[in-house]
Amino acid sequence: MAVTQKLIVPPLEGGDRLSRNEFERRYAASPHIKKAELIEGVVYMAAAVRAKSHGQPHGRIITWLGVYEAATSGVSVLDNTTVRLDENNEPQPDALLRIEIGGNSQVTDDDYIEGAPELVAEIAASSASYDLYDKKQAYQRNGVKEYLVWQVFEQKLDWFQLQNGKYILLQPDENAVIKSQVFPGLWLAINELLSGNMATVLTVLQEGLNSPEYAEFANKFSQR
Repeated sequence: MAVTQKLIVPPLEGGDRLSRNEFERRYAASPHIKKAELIEGVVYMAAAVRAKSHGQPHGRIITWLGVYEAATSGVSVLDNTTVRLDENNEPQPDALLRIEIGGNSQVTDDDYIEGAPELVAEIAASSASYDLYDKKQAYQRNGVKEYLVWQVFEQKLDWFQLQNGKYILLQPDENAVIKSQVFPGLWLAINELLSGNMATVLTVLQEGLNSPEYAEFANKFSQR
């Protein structure tokens, strides 16, 4: 009588060097792991999520992007969703904003994002985080058009835009507001966000949603 051996899937551990397929196989076999990423072929495991250094900033970014989504047909905000960028990179960004029809990413049959979302936002503990190194390089190489990194320890937010294949740091205007070049009307009052003044953040966003450039952008989507 033949004996069938049970296939044992190796555990997923930080620092492993894996292909994307093997990463997904081990991740699927580890339901106790809530967040793991494959960045440049290396597995990164998330530490326990703290309230003020991650959960609260994350919530504020999602609130800001969610209001933009609510006003804009044809775009969607996703929270902590796995993104298949390439064979060596499968991040799980804190937040992303994508164009649903005619954008650079798709929802696969097995319910992942494949391709480069137009905008990605990450909450980093500090400027030493891999979010500003290997992950930034992976996003840049794969064509993520805008990349925000909130560095909580330094109380700093960097907003990069892809220009000629390289990330260029966007500068705030005279009112300390940064305006998305990909999503017209997506305006961010940097200092107000960092200080936790979400009422003003949303007021400034509404000003963006009332702008002529946003009206033109929204009209194009309605025609689609």
